[in-house]
Amino acid sequence: VLPLVSFLIGVSSQGEFLVEISGTTVTITCPFEDDGIQWTSPKKDQTTNERKFIIRDHDSKPANLSCSLGSKKRELYLNARVCANCEELDALTVAGIITADLLITLGVLILVYYFSKGRKGRASSAGDSRPRGQKTQRPPPVPNPDYEPIRKGQREVYAGLGPRGF
Repeated sequence: VLPLVSFLIGVSSQGEFLVEISGTTVTITCPFEDDGIQWTSPKKDQTTNERKFIIRDHDSKPANLSCSLGSKKRELYLNARVCANCEELDALTVAGIITADLLITLGVLILVYYFSKGRKGRASSAGDSRPRGQKTQRPPPVPNPDYEPIRKGQREVYAGLGPRGF
């Protein structure tokens, strides 16, 4: 299971909404700093004296939320994905995992390089069993009997085989 750590921020003219996600619990902080904030959500209306609105067992469906204080109102479109069995990881742990993976991959590459480097000069014993000595020059190949050399008296047979331009 991959970790899920999300922090969403909705920008308003008065300040920012702060959205924190942990498991299936979503905590939203209103940008207003006074007491008596009223929250409006599609599921229920709730009046609290706190800036934080907590949604337990969020179902990952998008929602329009708003917090108001007197005549001032700020709205937030919440589209947060949550999961019940995810583990939260901090940035240091993720960086450590990535670094360890890169080091292991580099180690495997170095091992493959050194083991393949040693096999370059070896001859395979399965191919031929005769001993290798100094290379001698091979005689020219035997002419193919299907082709005859052009003789002086038979030019008319091969007259149509002149060079052609492409």
